[in-house]
Amino acid sequence: MPHKITLTGSATGPLREYDRYVAFDMREKGSPSAPKGLKKSTFISYTVFVAKKAFNKTGLTKKSIMHEKILIQGEPTLDIPIDECPGEVGVICFQITVLPNKNDKEKNDSDAKKEPKQEASAPSEAREKTESTKQEEAQEPVSQPVAKEVKPIQPEVQQAPTEEKKTTLSNQPKGTQDLLKFDDIIVPEEFLKTRPNPEKTQKVIDFVKRTGRLDEPLTIEKGSNVLKDGYRRYVVAKTVKMDKVPVTYEYQKQMK
Repeated sequence: MPHKITLTGSATGPLREYDRYVAFDMREKGSPSAPKGLKKSTFISYTVFVAKKAFNKTGLTKKSIMHEKILIQGEPTLDIPIDECPGEVGVICFQITVLPNKNDKEKNDSDAKKEPKQEASAPSEAREKTESTKQEEAQEPVSQPVAKEVKPIQPEVQQAPTEEKKTTLSNQPKGTQDLLKFDDIIVPEEFLKTRPNPEKTQKVIDFVKRTGRLDEPLTIEKGSNVLKDGYRRYVVAKTVKMDKVPVTYEYQKQMK
């Protein structure tokens, strides 16, 4: 009997296109409890290979595959070169399915229930607006002096965003110059061909879970957003699904 394997989750790396197939990386966590006397299993990384025809039928794109939950059914293989298979185990996909998002379904159901209530409350809202308009007209002479007294507070309100940004950066690792959206970072091909040490990567993941932040900022080229250093931390940020990451900028060298 041939070996069979089933994976569920989202892609942990960008889609790579070849002549007749595409490939992407996935990761699955081991069971939290192991039989007594045996070590617990940790993360296992997989590289999935899918025929282009089957992949195109799913409607997935290079960007959506990292956010959609998918089901992979296929066979494991260890005979693919490491430059095409950065995962610990290669998987030849026989069937790929996009799974429904439970959160979206629950949101649609709740919105459908709210619509009749909103329509029923429309007449009462119109009456409330009419009554409030009459009250404002009656109180208009009294409210004018109050509006003038509030004006000196405006400069303090304008300074609030700057103070909030300073506080946010102070909670980040030393050397952080800015917070950048994770999806805006461009990873060079030479980084994607490497495989970070699993033990060191797991230590950074444990640090993020304990502190809620990375141990060091990523080095990004200013303007192009190309990753220059910190690929291991990039992989960790992707694994724990961070929306924004701390960065320090490296400026482009100008041609003389």
